[in-house]
Amino acid sequence: MDKEIKAYLADSEILLNAVGEGIYGLDINGNAIFINSAAEAMTGWSSAELLGKNIHQFHHHSYSNGEHYPACDCKIFNTALDGISRQVAGEVFWRKDGSNFPVEYTTRAVYKNNTIVGAVAVFRDVSQQQQVELALRSALENVQSLTEQLQAENTYLQNELAQTWSPTGLVGKSSKMMEMLSQLELVSQTDSTVLILGENGTGKELVARNIHALSQRKNSTMVKVNCAAFTPSLLESELFGHEKGAFTGATSRRKGRFELANDGTLFLDEIGELSLEAQGKLLRVLQEQEFERIGGSETLKVDIRIIAATNRDLLAMLDQGTFRMDLFYRLNVFPITVPPLRERYEDIPLLSQAIIGTLNKKLGKNISAISNRSLSQLMQYSWPGNIRELQNLLEREMILTQSTVLNFNFKTSNKTLLPPVIETLAQVEARYILNALKLTKWRIGGESGAAKQLGLPESTLRSRMKKLKIVRPNGSF
Repeated sequence: MDKEIKAYLADSEILLNAVGEGIYGLDINGNAIFINSAAEAMTGWSSAELLGKNIHQFHHHSYSNGEHYPACDCKIFNTALDGISRQVAGEVFWRKDGSNFPVEYTTRAVYKNNTIVGAVAVFRDVSQQQQVELALRSALENVQSLTEQLQAENTYLQNELAQTWSPTGLVGKSSKMMEMLSQLELVSQTDSTVLILGENGTGKELVARNIHALSQRKNSTMVKVNCAAFTPSLLESELFGHEKGAFTGATSRRKGRFELANDGTLFLDEIGELSLEAQGKLLRVLQEQEFERIGGSETLKVDIRIIAATNRDLLAMLDQGTFRMDLFYRLNVFPITVPPLRERYEDIPLLSQAIIGTLNKKLGKNISAISNRSLSQLMQYSWPGNIRELQNLLEREMILTQSTVLNFNFKTSNKTLLPPVIETLAQVEARYILNALKLTKWRIGGESGAAKQLGLPESTLRSRMKKLKIVRPNGSF
């Protein structure tokens, strides 16, 4: 190439050496005719080593993975041939020491008299930029992960808050318990009136609180009224409130439970104890969602959901004329029966553990478990007082124990607790296995079989059945 062309290409050398990006000037054969200071610093190749030589062979000969980069595919060289400018990313330049660095570069053809005489490549090291991008991507992924974790934790905490009072009642995996919980979940999504039936101590209030907590009214108040705790006149005042001077002692106006429960839930416990007069007034509120305070004339409108509970036989009360038929059918929209503890013996281990956990906080104890012998005795008793009786028993024993494992004997702690005959361990085991077999319809293997439910290998269960002489009614295993 003649001196005139070289001088033309290197005309701005002083200015180009002041630029921070690397700059190469190439002739149409790809040989270097200009290299600025930034290019020397980035590649480690001096201009003296590269001038007049093919740049591609020195620092553009391979891809980042070491795969050969043919000179015919070189974007810089192609610009010198076809005059098309290019912007390139995702490639590397190789340094003199054998290392490489990621680059972004642009190419532009150089013309003289409308003829391509070479090309200029301007490049920059994007190592730092890539590190920042990687760090940012990692940070964004971390933020996304934390967001998902927080969402999961938030869901988990909401569920935990909704169950803060359930461990001492609504715990168990028995078929009756699961059926009741399924009904509870379904009706909680509605505003329908619920009638909770069950013996004393079965946890009827817990059922009511769960229904409220799972409902759309959960952010409003659930107001409880124990209908058995008041005389008929006082109960009416409690429900509807009173005006000042309505009766002796009414020195100021007082809001009733219906007003307090507006937009929320009113839980009427022991509804069977209401007088016929109070039943009539309650019926009007249920029908019209309005009432008057005692001694007042103003009609107050409310939006409430009614949950009632009783241990009484309301059908028998209908026959006796002590409970209004129209009120019964108004309340009996969705009845839920809470099973007594004697009908769900298999829930006693989980229930006892939950009660112990709650009592640990109340009593400042650190009891971790209950012995198998004590648990076996718990599962032999009829529990006329249901969960409340079980709670009282465990609390008494936890107060007395100094161990971390609850181990007691009904025979010494409460002589009236056990029936006269105590089953042997083999009898208890046989009954336990029989219960599991009945629940699984005598299916032993498989995911829904008794072995899976008992946590035993199928062969072990069959061996235990043979030893305990447990046979299916038809005479086979």
